[in-house]
Amino acid sequence: MRQSNKSRSRNKNNGNRRSMANAVNRVFDSAGPEGKVRGTPQQIIEKYMTFFRDSQLSGDRIAAENFQQHAEHYIRLLSEALREQNEKKEQQELQAASRKSEKPENPPENVTNVKDTNKKLPNEALAEQQVAKEEETFAHFKEEV
Repeated sequence: MRQSNKSRSRNKNNGNRRSMANAVNRVFDSAGPEGKVRGTPQQIIEKYMTFFRDSQLSGDRIAAENFQQHAEHYIRLLSEALREQNEKKEQQELQAASRKSEKPENPPENVTNVKDTNKKLPNEALAEQQVAKEEETFAHFKEEV
């Protein structure tokens, strides 16, 4: 006997709640009273709000209320998706910050200690040359004063 798709869900820790991970950019098909409306949640909201205004202007309060309720549904859907997106972003930033703060206590074994060798790295040599030039400039400036 074959299991249903609900019990075969790969993400078991969602608390029987569908993830809204990509709902902001996802294209929905809405079967509203004016026919099928297709687009992202933001586009569907704008379309239903246009229908709402048109119905209000024509004096059809019931149709206006219906379109407003359809728009509110997609507003809630979009706000939930944005909230989840922001939470995920904050969590990723916290994880990145914690990874940055974790530094290895001992250097890796295959890296030689620069202080133990008499060789200077190219950046160190350039830095020493710049410091020497600045000291010469300051010495020349002090002599003039």
